[in-house]
Formats: sequence, structure tokens, C-alpha cells
Amino acid sequence: MIEKYYKILGVSSDASDQEIADAYFALRKQYLEDRFLDGRKGNEAARKLTELDNAYEEIKRYRSQDLNGGEQGLYKQVDEALKNGDVAKAQTLLDSFDQRGAEWHYLQSVVFYKKNWMNECKKQLEIAMALDPETKKYKTTYDRLLEKINATNASAQNTQGGDAWNTSGNDRQGERPTFDEPQMGGDSCADFCCRMAICNTCLNCMCNCR
Repeated sequence: MIEKYYKILGVSSDASDQEIADAYFALRKQYLEDRFLDGRKGNEAARKLTELDNAYEEIKRYRSQDLNGGEQGLYKQVDEALKNGDVAKAQTLLDSFDQRGAEWHYLQSVVFYKKNWMNECKKQLEIAMALDPETKKYKTTYDRLLEKINATNASAQNTQGGDAWNTSGNDRQGERPTFDEPQMGGDSCADFCCRMAICNTCLNCMCNCR
């Protein structure tokens, strides 16, 4: 969008600030003179003068933001902080943003990833994709994150499965330990009943012998 303003001034985007100012004032002087012409030419000059003033102000604002570390400048600073491993600085920079678009949420997801906060990282990427579904970087990063999360979960489950029954140094890993003590119910109960029946039979025999 900024390119159209350069076109109105008749300069390229690579032009210096002085070149832009010179072009602006030269055209402005011309339009100021032409607007007093009669009829159509005067009206056209007045319209172009308004258009010229607006274009010049937009270019100055755009260049001022870039010079003073506007949105794009801040993104670069966040990216640089992350590359240097300074997560705290990256978070501080992100907190200073007024506008939080897709790229902001993407960089926030990177900060959370660095902190090993995977669920929060996933949520930020989902927001970034919702705000800007056309940027492939967000979807690619999201897919890789899911692969990592799934691999981590699978590894944790395998580890737990191998150690779940390893409660004693004598037990083989992965096998449920055996118990020698009698258990309530099942065969133990039947064994108890049989013993009681044998005892009763012996007592009856002793009584009959008398």
C-alpha cells in the first residue's frame, strides 16, 4: 500500500528523505498555482494537492515507525532476542506491542516453546493460524509441534508401562509381581471351606466313637 504514495510523489521507495521532500514541495508549489485555474483544471489541481499532502504524511509516518523500531522493527528485535536465547527480553518486547496480530502470536508461541510450555505454545499457534491461515509457516510449525507432543506422550506411556509393575528388585521389568500371601475370595475361600468340613467330620467321628 505504501508504494502508491511513492508513486504519487513520483519517486521510488529507495529515495532518500531529502529527495522525497524535494519532490513533494515541487509538486505542491505547482498544484497550489494550478488550483486557481478556471474550471476542470483548477478542480483537478486541488484534488491532487490533497492527495499529495496525504501521501507525503503517510510516507513520513511509515519511515518514522521503521526508524524508531515500529512494529516490524520490534518483531526483528524479538526474533533476535530468541536467537540469542534471551527469552525474558523477548517476552518483554512482546508485552510492549499494542497490536497483536498473527505474527505476534507466532512469536509468543516460540517463547512458550522455549519455556517448555507446550499446551500454551499450541494455543498461540492455533490463534496465529486462525488470524492468518494463508501463512504456511504457522501451519508447518503447528504440525511439527503436534508430532513432538505425540512422540513425548508415547515415550512417557512406554516408560510408565515398563515400570508400572517393577515394584521390587526381584521382579522382572514389565511383569506383574506375584504374591505368596493368601488372597480373599476365589480358590483361597474354597480351600478354607474344605478345611472346615474336614475338621467337622473328624469331630463327629470322635463323638460317635464314644
